[in-house]
Amino acid sequence: MRHRFPLAGLAAVLVAGTALSPASAPAQAPTEEPPAATDKLPNPPDKLPKAPKGDRARNIDFLFDALKAAPDADIAKQVENRIWAIWLSSGSDTADLLMSRVKGAIEAKDTRLAIQLLGSIIDIRPDYIEAWNRRATLFFALKDYGRAMADIQEVLNREPRHFGALAGLGMILEEVGEDKQALDAYRKALAVNPHMQKIPEHVKALTEKVEGRDI
Repeated sequence: MRHRFPLAGLAAVLVAGTALSPASAPAQAPTEEPPAATDKLPNPPDKLPKAPKGDRARNIDFLFDALKAAPDADIAKQVENRIWAIWLSSGSDTADLLMSRVKGAIEAKDTRLAIQLLGSIIDIRPDYIEAWNRRATLFFALKDYGRAMADIQEVLNREPRHFGALAGLGMILEEVGEDKQALDAYRKALAVNPHMQKIPEHVKALTEKVEGRDI
């Protein structure tokens, strides 16, 4: 049976998009149990195209327009991968080196080392949203939902269209029993990226649960 976690106030703030200091997130100590699987969370693919050159903001705006207009799932996936390529481009050799070490730590199942490395990246490149997003994923794996949601907020503060973070927020809220807020987050993710897999299934199930079936 799922437990209800006392995050309703934080959830409402996050879904509404209002800024909240990370210091106000619950100071929950990471659990010592083995990390949960994170493969159900939206993650960037292993192989990505090179990030396009030129104005970053203009490029990503163009790609989001193209994503909404994509005629099929295959083209949508290609556009989505280009968006991920921009998000993963740190613009810092040091951050890139540390991210490679993060990947190695994750592959070695050393979650805590990966979190420490991501903290170092955030210290030197606080606007690098993928470091926040990746750390949120790892906190989710440790079931440290307060810190995961605080990091997701940092992502959304910098890129409100981050469909991966929105979907991840929905999954955390659904996990802790905040179904209405989870539904709002999933709907926001689909509004940005209508081609996301599995998220429509969550929306359908939660819509029936929260709003009831159509008569």
